[in-house]
Amino acid sequence: MTKKPPHIAFLGIGLMGSPMARNLLDAGFPMTLWNRTASKCEPFADEATIVSNPAEAVRTADVVITMLENSDVVEQVMITQGTMEAAKLGALVIDMSSIQPSVARRHAALAAGKGVGYVDAPVSGGTLGAQEARLSIMAGGSEEDVLRARPVFEALGKCTRIGPVGTGQLAKLANQAIVGITIGAVSEALLLAAKGGADPAAVREALMGGFAGSRILELHGQRMIDRNFAPGAPARIQLKDLRMILDEARAEGLTLPLAQQVHNEYLSLVANGHSDADHSGLLLELEHVNGTRLGVAAPGPKE
Repeated sequence: MTKKPPHIAFLGIGLMGSPMARNLLDAGFPMTLWNRTASKCEPFADEATIVSNPAEAVRTADVVITMLENSDVVEQVMITQGTMEAAKLGALVIDMSSIQPSVARRHAALAAGKGVGYVDAPVSGGTLGAQEARLSIMAGGSEEDVLRARPVFEALGKCTRIGPVGTGQLAKLANQAIVGITIGAVSEALLLAAKGGADPAAVREALMGGFAGSRILELHGQRMIDRNFAPGAPARIQLKDLRMILDEARAEGLTLPLAQQVHNEYLSLVANGHSDADHSGLLLELEHVNGTRLGVAAPGPKE
């Protein structure tokens, strides 16, 4: 007899949550959906149950997935609005948001007190990875709980168990440190080359074949050249992650100068009105500081 798939309550149908929910529905999981802006659930109305509050969504769910913007929103939805309290005995909460490790550990303790499992499982791969079901999923939790979550993860991408609760979030912070710093490096490199008269598209192509090649150079370097800053991951989210990186570093007695500098650059980018630009839009801040623009040829010598 084929085992019945678990019923999933999915909380947070945004840029990432929407394609993730789509893939879970396509994989045959029965689902209940909730989002703060209810209209974002409407495309799924014929395939899933749509509810008006998160506590109602989780009451009969075997698995609860949260994909929310930050620690404060997760806290409000799961704790203040009584969602954790409403979860049924034996359910499994999978928080796929990017939140502070300390928040994940506290929520796991609250879940355990109710007889509910908990896995923190932030993701990397952006909206494209979500659409193509090839997210990198970094899971923190007991071996038993991560094993329970694997059938769900298999519909979304590849899962790696990092360690106990909270370590999934630490792995995501490591990911975001590399992403943010590398976006800064690509921005500076392309602007430097272009200012000297090189074609930034040709520079990107040449660098892709050497040690500087990376997914950031491949995807975000092309975004910079095309000036396509429609958000896949908004700059405000990258800033939030960098802030959490620095908070965690301070808690561990570490100094991370590169992360600090890139944090300051994203802070200025957001302050200058680009909070909803893609995080590759860090180039805009560098252009602002230098009074120049990528791809605009430097003036020739005066006659």
